[in-house]
Amino acid sequence: MSKSRAEIPQRQRAFFDAGKTRSVAFRLERLRALQSALEAHEAELLEALHADLRKSPTEAYVTELAYLHAEIRHALRHLKSWMKPQRRSTPPLTWPSRAWTQPEPLGVALILGPWNYPVQLLLTPLVGAIAAGNCAVLKPSEHAPATAEVLERLVERTFAPEHVTLIRGGPDTAEALLRERFDKIFFTGGATIGRKVMAAAAHHLTPVTLELGGKSPCIVCADAPPRIAARRIVWGKFLNAGQTCVAPDHVWADHRIMPFLLEEMVRAVRDFYGEDPSKSPDYARIVNRAHFDRLCEYLRQGHIVIGGQHNREELYIAPTVLTGTSPESPVMQDEIFGPILPVLSFQSLEQVVIELRRRPSPLALYLFTRDRAIQQRLLSETRSGGVCLNDTVLHLTVRDLPFGGVGASGFGTYHGRAGFECFSHQRAVLQRRFAFDSRRRYPPCRLSLATLKRVMRWLLSV
Repeated sequence: MSKSRAEIPQRQRAFFDAGKTRSVAFRLERLRALQSALEAHEAELLEALHADLRKSPTEAYVTELAYLHAEIRHALRHLKSWMKPQRRSTPPLTWPSRAWTQPEPLGVALILGPWNYPVQLLLTPLVGAIAAGNCAVLKPSEHAPATAEVLERLVERTFAPEHVTLIRGGPDTAEALLRERFDKIFFTGGATIGRKVMAAAAHHLTPVTLELGGKSPCIVCADAPPRIAARRIVWGKFLNAGQTCVAPDHVWADHRIMPFLLEEMVRAVRDFYGEDPSKSPDYARIVNRAHFDRLCEYLRQGHIVIGGQHNREELYIAPTVLTGTSPESPVMQDEIFGPILPVLSFQSLEQVVIELRRRPSPLALYLFTRDRAIQQRLLSETRSGGVCLNDTVLHLTVRDLPFGGVGASGFGTYHGRAGFECFSHQRAVLQRRFAFDSRRRYPPCRLSLATLKRVMRWLLSV
């Protein structure tokens, strides 16, 4: 990173220290400016997303721009209430007093975005950062260069550089930024890079939110309607050619329903993308050749029910459903992050629970069943960042649900109020009056230890 770029965090900090980001008026005005900028650059962004990932305009708008607009509208609607201090109870020891928490901005945030949803996953955290009153430095992924170029123009035209700035570049740029001192780092991406981000943040003791991924399982019980389950799974899996952090990674199907589920999955793929998905305007492409080559290795690790066709020049891999994969095979050990869906059968739910417990906690867990007892059992006996019952992916759209991982799938949450709190510090405040000042508070203590215990139990109760 050049000297001028190295000075960016200091420039942002000076702007923040001047207090210009703190007022509710400033925050609301900047959120509206971002909203207007997205509308003004909509055509450019849709074109860039098609160039980078061959996303159709409809898929790009729904999963990137519409999502962002909803996030901004939600913040505009609720920001004033989020900013209000929250009263807290006080014990008799502090009487007369009152206590509260007040959310305060952290300062200067570094937001590192991924390539799979390069607009939404870079700017949604920015909404939270602006709403909370911070300055921000954005680093988009170099693997979506056309989108990064448009985002750079959008940010330059919308924000003062000392408030929000965007820096393009590769891994060297990211590493250089991570050597600087920030007040918050927000990273979306894979676990390997996530570990490097955490290691760099440790040098300055910077708080970090990691949005990672993992092998999000999908469980289909015998009582689930095969057609509806299949369509919802196929939609969630092959959205963006499977390059979605919460895409169903693999399916566990009850052996009694598995033949019918597979039949309906084949039908759903053909309904959605036609007999030749390579000609479908609604089917995306793999981001680059390295990712393509990795995915092609998985095609050999099971029986292909549908799909399997691929073209390296076009970075095309057809929507593929596999059966007969071993739980120990690489396709069942690695996060797939592509349009390949292994489907395994199970005899008993206990078998699945045991398998899930021995694996790292995923970002999402999907369960299809009408049985409330089974739903409750999976909720109580497994761990995941989030859960969606009887559908896939849509839990992300609920603004009042915090989104984030647990364990290997990350930590920290955002979306809606959680995004505001992600970039805020809840400052605790106790205010006392001068009206009362008991002499018993100060040395020497004239009470026996037994009496003191009884007194303190009351004085510290709330």
